[in-house]
Amino acid sequence: MPSAPVKLSRGDSVFDSGYGGFNGGARWLKEFAFPFLCSLSGDEGNGEICSGHEICDCIIPEAGPPTPLTGLANFPGRARLSGGGVSFVANWFCLPCPCRALQKGKHVVLNRRVVMVKAKSNFDETEVDISLSTRVDAVKPSKALAITDQATALAQAGVSVIRLSIGEPDFDTPAVIIEAGLNAIREGYTRYTPNAGTLELRQAICHKLKGDEVIIPCPFYVSYPEMARLADATAVIVPTRISDNFLLDPKHLESKITGRSRLLILCSPANPTGAVYPKKLLEEIAQIVAKHPRLLVISDEVYEHIIYAPATHTSFASLPGMWDRTLTVNGFSKTFAMTGWRLGYVAGPDHFVAACGKLQSQFTSGASSISQKAAVAALGLGYAAGEIVSTMVKSLRERRDFLVQSFKEMDGVKISEPQGAFYVFIDFSSYYGKEIEGFGIIDNSESLCRYLLDKAQVALVPGSAFGDDNCIRISYAESLSTLQLATKRIKKALRSPSNL
Repeated sequence: MPSAPVKLSRGDSVFDSGYGGFNGGARWLKEFAFPFLCSLSGDEGNGEICSGHEICDCIIPEAGPPTPLTGLANFPGRARLSGGGVSFVANWFCLPCPCRALQKGKHVVLNRRVVMVKAKSNFDETEVDISLSTRVDAVKPSKALAITDQATALAQAGVSVIRLSIGEPDFDTPAVIIEAGLNAIREGYTRYTPNAGTLELRQAICHKLKGDEVIIPCPFYVSYPEMARLADATAVIVPTRISDNFLLDPKHLESKITGRSRLLILCSPANPTGAVYPKKLLEEIAQIVAKHPRLLVISDEVYEHIIYAPATHTSFASLPGMWDRTLTVNGFSKTFAMTGWRLGYVAGPDHFVAACGKLQSQFTSGASSISQKAAVAALGLGYAAGEIVSTMVKSLRERRDFLVQSFKEMDGVKISEPQGAFYVFIDFSSYYGKEIEGFGIIDNSESLCRYLLDKAQVALVPGSAFGDDNCIRISYAESLSTLQLATKRIKKALRSPSNL
């Protein structure tokens, strides 16, 4: 056995030829666990493995006492395991973030691995075609989720990371909604529901939509272009400017419409900018849309009640002639702090909604019965959920005001004050092109976000994920004290004379 640990890479073999406590006959057919830096001896191995099984993969699922590490894949290579000469293939999934912490001499809280074990085939193995379809392969992963996952990994490794990358309210789901969900479980309401949703919930949504004005986010949410690609369509991006508060210029829109144009996606209040479209501007856009019989509109309204006066909400579908060509999309995640309940809805002309139902019947066969009961309770709280949501919006406005004022004080920073949602989209491009000792050159929004995560331990989302590489998105769906600490860290990282 090697005298010193070596790195075991994906696909390396650990040969089974008689060592320690790994004797044949154990019953660990699914998984076994062992200490992170074990030598695979009987005392430290914490389990046995059957002859005729393979180690398939390995993850780091839980934390333990702080352990000083010199690398993430330290492991005695070619360890001697018993069981009749069977080779075990280990695929290690190493986390890049803690490695950075290790290089700084920090202690990382990681001490257990889980190894999945599968039966070894007795047949001649042939190479499996693992290629993906061209359409799926063309889809890009979400940068917002990627940097959030990276920040989560750092936090689990003991690094004090502030996560301002994800759009999730830090408020609890209102108690009346939680109770409705619990009652649904207690009363056995856990069966399939109609594909289109329960009649009770659909009636509640219809009642809510009568006379209501819906907020339509602007067309630059990170997933929109990828949705177009999945539909085998071409995404045509119409830029907006921070000097116009990120609002779409109707003349610019009109110049982009062709005979192939089928769909316009609007967003207000907007993710990532927080921009809110005034009614007059929406009416100008509606006049342009009305000239093109093939052009439909998707109105994403998930932030409809998170809006700051004097801004007001106008539903695009409520404008003259727009109901017949508008699909209004909404959900419960933001307004009601129900991100984990995973429930949304679409409202529009019968024939379009019926087509949506047909597609859903082949994908999910309907939404969660429990979530639908909770949603009925949420809509029962009244317009904009009454005092519960108004209290949340008041708190969010205070956070917005703090961030806007704080970043306005910084030289070279451009900011448009958000009128809704809970994001600020700040232009930091004046920092591009600068070289930072120990990091390198900041040349775009992604490298700036990497630097701030590494230097300040604050997770943000690069503007390139939303189509504007000059900016960075900051979510203020965190407590004011957390935002104050995050702002202090960001300013320190960007103002340090030794760095910039």
